[in-house]
Amino acid sequence: MEWRENAKKMAAISASKHVKNGSIVGLGSGTTVVYAFQELSRKIKETKLNIVGVPTSYQASQIATKYGIPLTTLDENPQLDITLDGADQIDNDLNMIKGMGGALTKEKIVASASRMNIIMVDETKLTEKLGINQPVPIEVIPFALPLVQQKLRHLGSNPILREAKKKLGPVITDNGNLILDVDFGPIDNPKELNQILKVIPGIVETGLFLELADIIYVGRKETTSKLEKK
Repeated sequence: MEWRENAKKMAAISASKHVKNGSIVGLGSGTTVVYAFQELSRKIKETKLNIVGVPTSYQASQIATKYGIPLTTLDENPQLDITLDGADQIDNDLNMIKGMGGALTKEKIVASASRMNIIMVDETKLTEKLGINQPVPIEVIPFALPLVQQKLRHLGSNPILREAKKKLGPVITDNGNLILDVDFGPIDNPKELNQILKVIPGIVETGLFLELADIIYVGRKETTSKLEKK
């Protein structure tokens, strides 16, 4: 599927066109967003684009710095103009699952602080229903892990603690928490599920991003399409 990288790049370039001079930009995490960083870096150098960014993760901060994108914080700018981010799965209502990169809590905070959210994906991320062959990442306070796992199993799900790939032990988020990847199967009512999860003590945030996407650019094999909130 070599076409996917070019598809992601084209989607990111389209998304970057929404960033105007003087914008305060939320900088998402993940592989697709890197292409947006590259495009913004080019515009900063070639057209003197003047922007500042709020990164959603340590990774995003490092990559933005590498590409010469000036950074700021929510303390200095609690209202953002636009956020550029990716997604792990998107349904027909533009609801999303995010968090496979581990930055879901900060991503959701930054998205909620933004006037507009632009999402970039390739077409493999589209689905008729969230949860089909896709777990929901959930960030959990370590102390509450046994309780949260028990309650999630009572909901009929299969929570799996995310393990690190190049070190022993679990993945630790930028916030010092753990991540459960939870298989709910096809989700009929994402809003209801999100409400149920958010009242479980110890759950910091869920990877269900509902009614947050304004525009989605979908990279395909031959072209890029645009989906907009109805």
